[in-house]
Amino acid sequence: MAVTKALTKAVPHVKSSKVETWDLEMKYENDSEGDATYYTTTFGITVNNVDPDGATVLSKKAKGSWSKSELEALCPTSHWDTVFASQVDSVITSPVVPPVPDTAYTIPS
Repeated sequence: MAVTKALTKAVPHVKSSKVETWDLEMKYENDSEGDATYYTTTFGITVNNVDPDGATVLSKKAKGSWSKSELEALCPTSHWDTVFASQVDSVITSPVVPPVPDTAYTIPS
């Protein structure tokens, strides 16, 4: 399984020239489009400057000061990796096989 992931969306919410919040999306792909094992999904997250407990999450800096690797580090990729692997397993590797109707069944007398 060749999994690739790419940051596909990064929208900064700016206040006083500093980023307060990021909206991020990352696309995951299993194998290549057209392959029988191809699967894709996109995960997203909004990262605020301060978490619900009041702890600072983001460094307050200008949007142009952020690197791609810093943005990717804000994404919960270890969690997304686990979810994606589970999705691939349930859809590609071990899909649920529905029961087959037996239309020739005869009702007992």
